[in-house]
Order: sequence, then structure tokens, then C-alpha cells
Amino acid sequence: MIHDDGRLVRSESLSFPLPSVVRLLYYVTHRRKKVALTKKNVLLRDDYRCAYCLSRGAGEMTVDHVIPRSRGGRSTWENLVTSCGPCNSRKRDRTPDEARMPLAKRPREPRFIPWIVVRRNTMPGEWIKYLTLYSVGIEERVR
Repeated sequence: MIHDDGRLVRSESLSFPLPSVVRLLYYVTHRRKKVALTKKNVLLRDDYRCAYCLSRGAGEMTVDHVIPRSRGGRSTWENLVTSCGPCNSRKRDRTPDEARMPLAKRPREPRFIPWIVVRRNTMPGEWIKYLTLYSVGIEERVR
């Protein structure tokens, strides 16, 4: 145990500190978890930046199918991108080539679960000093 926040696990006769940060002596491998395909996670992956015009916004951004659903496009990480309202309206139910709106970068599935945890700001505060490397935050390392 490296850090505890003062909470205890108690039995009838014993009490132990409840760790909030532990150091592993060896790593047990397991299958990599997948990042859930949600609108929020697509917006986070694309950093709230339009895939067509690269404008940035939070509330007015939408999720667009690169290959439209009307043409058999599926809801997958590789077919969904963040789009601003004007670009989404301009593209309509066409492909980027037909609309003459090239993608700034090819969409792909995020690889790391910690990326979403950090981007959603859901990690406990005491973890931050253990997740930095040479004064570079984890957000810079996973981009």
C-alpha cells in the first residue's frame, strides 16, 4: 500500500487500512477491456473537434456517420466522427468524397481504458502524483 485516505475495513476483531493506491509487485495479464461506444466517448476521442473543418465546440457538436446509415454505414468507432452542426448539415447523407469534405484524420477505436478515465476526469485526486512521468501529465502521454 502506497497511499490510504484514512478509511478502514473492519471485521469483528480486526481493522485494516483501505488502500487507495497500491504498487503491484508483478502484473497479472488479462484481456484488454474495450471502451464503450457512446456519443460522449466519440466526442472525447475527437477532443470536441470537427472532423471536417477542425472547429472546436462543446455543446453544439454532433456525431456523424462517415458512411451514412442510409447507405449501410454502421455505428462503429471507425465510422463515427465528431462534426459541427454546419458541416453535418452540409454533408447530409453523402460520403465525404461525394460532399468534397475530406476527413482531417481517420477515425479509430481508442486503445486504452485509462485514456477515457482520465479524459472524463473520473480518477481519484490522489492518483495524479503516481500517474505523472517526468512532470508530463498522462493526458499528454496518451494523445
